[in-house]
Amino acid sequence: MRIIKISILFILLMLTGIIITIWIADSIIDKNSNYLVYNNANLIPKNKTGLLLGTCKTLSNGLPNEYFSNRIMAAVDLYKSGKIQYIVISGDNGSKVYNEPMDMKNELIRFGIPAERIFLDYAGFRTYDSIIRMNKIFGQKNFTVISQDFHTRRAVYIAKRVHLNAIGYNAKDVNKYYGFKTMLREKFARVKVFIDLLFNKKPKFLGEPVIIE
Repeated sequence: MRIIKISILFILLMLTGIIITIWIADSIIDKNSNYLVYNNANLIPKNKTGLLLGTCKTLSNGLPNEYFSNRIMAAVDLYKSGKIQYIVISGDNGSKVYNEPMDMKNELIRFGIPAERIFLDYAGFRTYDSIIRMNKIFGQKNFTVISQDFHTRRAVYIAKRVHLNAIGYNAKDVNKYYGFKTMLREKFARVKVFIDLLFNKKPKFLGEPVIIE
């Protein structure tokens, strides 16, 4: 019986520690990104380049992914309002049939964004990598991150910590039920940010520089 009680106490302490760690990471990122994210295209400052963070076009059940379509519209709004001149799409290109950057590029072109204004980053496997590569590969120190609020906050916080000047433009979010799994993953992703920063994590791939004229 004593062993069972000790085991239960140990599990409760671990769970408490995890909850506190998640809460601290969440609070730090939100507090330090409040002045860096925007919801209104008319109010956001201009930047030469926008970083559109990738996501899949359709869900596993075949339905359209609202995260995808809403990010596309946010990027179109920024470009057509003159707040960005170029768009770097950073996402996963894990296989021949899964290509986030190309799917997003095709959609942007469909909405009238010139192809020559779009650059693709096929090695944006994680948000952390996308931010680092935006500077190391694409030579951008000042840029606008485009995604949903929870995501842009994490991205601009990473940029701030690695001495880059990023602001965020929030795409329309999805309803809480629809995005529950995404929001749950986000909590742990925010904890991972601090681990990456602590150990000065490097992107999985770098490569040759890409010049954005």
